[in-house]
Amino acid sequence: MQALYVYVIVGAVLAGFVQGLSGFAFGMVAMSVWAWTLEPQLAAVLALFGAMTGQVIAAVTVRRSFDKSVLWPFLLGGLMGVPFGVWLLPHLDLVVFKLCLGLLLVLWCPAMLMSQHLPKLSFGGRVADGVAGAIGGAMAGIGGFSGTIPTLWCTLRGFQRDTQRAVIQNFNLSMLLVAFGIHLFSGNIGRSLLPLLGVVAVAVAVPVLLGARLYIGISEVAFRKIVLGLLTVSGVVLLASAVSALLGRG
Repeated sequence: MQALYVYVIVGAVLAGFVQGLSGFAFGMVAMSVWAWTLEPQLAAVLALFGAMTGQVIAAVTVRRSFDKSVLWPFLLGGLMGVPFGVWLLPHLDLVVFKLCLGLLLVLWCPAMLMSQHLPKLSFGGRVADGVAGAIGGAMAGIGGFSGTIPTLWCTLRGFQRDTQRAVIQNFNLSMLLVAFGIHLFSGNIGRSLLPLLGVVAVAVAVPVLLGARLYIGISEVAFRKIVLGLLTVSGVVLLASAVSALLGRG
């Protein structure tokens, strides 16, 4: 039991700091730690709650003005995607979950690293933004990954740094609140989880504040390279573990 709390705290602290600094990626950082020891449904709920808590703190700490018309297509699409993600979560297999998470890390992180060299995309307009939001909403329901695809899409769109952070921050907060509410209403979050949720909330608070304070003074590009590089390695390890387990089943 003590080991469980240690893993939860370590994942929450690391993920909270990254989220405070970059405005996203709590779920991916936390899951790269928790997926090894926690059941996928438990890890997903903790990641969702931790990401939501971190977003509330970060939103209050780091505020950026932006054009709200940029945000609404993401929100509309996201609201359509969240229920699907919540429905899908209980049907996930642990090995398949690790495989999918590993693939996501291996594909997404290098894409983010290379995105600054890719041409800016302008096709699709608000419809394409809505599709990115719908995928983000579904991933919010699965495990608090709401910012993954929308962040990549905003980067490919060529949004300015502060505009992108403001859009992703507000989108994430909205999707995570909705997803957590659905999980709560559906009975997926029982009283037995309250101690772990409390641990996550406490563990997240200070790292998020530290990350948010460093946002202005540190080179976000350099830090992002370190984080995405580490997540890529984690994805490779998760893939190796999942493939090995699948071969064992065969």
